[in-house]
Amino acid sequence: MTARVAVFGTESTGKTTLARRLAELFDVPWAPEYVRWFWHERAGAIRGTDLDTIARGQIDNEEAAAARADDLVICDTELITNTLWADLLFPGACPSWVRREANRRARGYALYLLCDTDIEFVDDGQRCFPGTVARARCRQLWRNALIARNLPFVDIRGPLGERITRAVAAIEQRVGISPAGR
Repeated sequence: MTARVAVFGTESTGKTTLARRLAELFDVPWAPEYVRWFWHERAGAIRGTDLDTIARGQIDNEEAAAARADDLVICDTELITNTLWADLLFPGACPSWVRREANRRARGYALYLLCDTDIEFVDDGQRCFPGTVARARCRQLWRNALIARNLPFVDIRGPLGERITRAVAAIEQRVGISPAGR
């Protein structure tokens, strides 16, 4: 069975960079965050009615990566994040099936790597909450989502090198898989 590791957290916390790097180190597939592609395709025009499509795209990305994996797949975010963003940006618009599926799928992750907001905020045109207080609030929302569901997670903080070291150690310890060549 393929172990799934979710790189998890609010915006501008280095999730994509970390997910790519972990996939390289472990020599495994990774599932990119679907909404990033969707946002570019729609020139940033996302509406509450798009949440169904975004969730399905995220699931498809994860399943495609998992189908290419032998023992580990790294996911740059997952459906709980979709529900959190839906609640922040489109209150009341998140389809109920997405919430149910997010909770069901969450049980299938071996580990969540919760990325901290302790790195510089980089505005790439998709960002919504650049302020220190807003970032801290979002970080707490993401942390609470994991705690409320009793999901296995490790805090990832510091500069990129420290983040990678901590993430690799967590995967080795909690999932039992080491980077390629080790």
